[in-house]
Amino acid sequence: MESNVVDVVTLGGSVAAYDFSMWSLFVRADPVVKAVIVLLLVASIWCWAIIVEKSVWLRRLNARATDFETAFWSGGPLDDLYESVGPNPKDPMAAVFVAAMREWRRSHSKGLTAVESMRGSLHDRMDRVMQITVAREMDRVERYVTFLATTGSTAPFIGLFGTVWGIMNSFQAIALSKNTSLAVVAPGIAEALFATALGLLAAIPAVVAYNKVSKELDRYAGRLDTFAGEFSAVLSRQLEERT
Repeated sequence: MESNVVDVVTLGGSVAAYDFSMWSLFVRADPVVKAVIVLLLVASIWCWAIIVEKSVWLRRLNARATDFETAFWSGGPLDDLYESVGPNPKDPMAAVFVAAMREWRRSHSKGLTAVESMRGSLHDRMDRVMQITVAREMDRVERYVTFLATTGSTAPFIGLFGTVWGIMNSFQAIALSKNTSLAVVAPGIAEALFATALGLLAAIPAVVAYNKVSKELDRYAGRLDTFAGEFSAVLSRQLEERT
């Protein structure tokens, strides 16, 4: 394993040892640079937590949607499926189904489905209820995803701010010591580059994950819209059969 301790030769001929490990760079850094490093580390950890949570959650949602679609298209009575799902489903597709069925049952209990003039407005209400449910469920699924985009766009600039601040400290050290040797310049530059590296470390995975997660979310939202449209057609046929 290579050592992170580097010997730097000063103008006077003496040798000074500097530890360029990440921890040493953090300890020696200016308070402003330390704040930048901590902020970027927290953002990176949070991004990875979101990435893992969304990846697992999307796989689970797609599996549940597949199971629900299998039950829905099995040919069994919709009322039986409604009773088995329950009034408060955790799956978004089941929630869309329950919302429409609740509106259907409410109208049916009032006898509105038997009135031909009211069937058009009932169909419109069920469509609106399903679209509202899709939007609400997608808002819940997409929670925290925008943080990935925010981190991807701002982390490099935050790291750049730490870089500029570290280089300013290096120049100040040169001016105070009146010495342009590597021993004076290297620590500040190393701290500055460390902040830049952390900014990129936080931004690159966040951008890649945001693009991938957004694509998966769009595909899942399309799946919900498709189901809502198919279910609306099923309900429309049932209304026509009552004529």
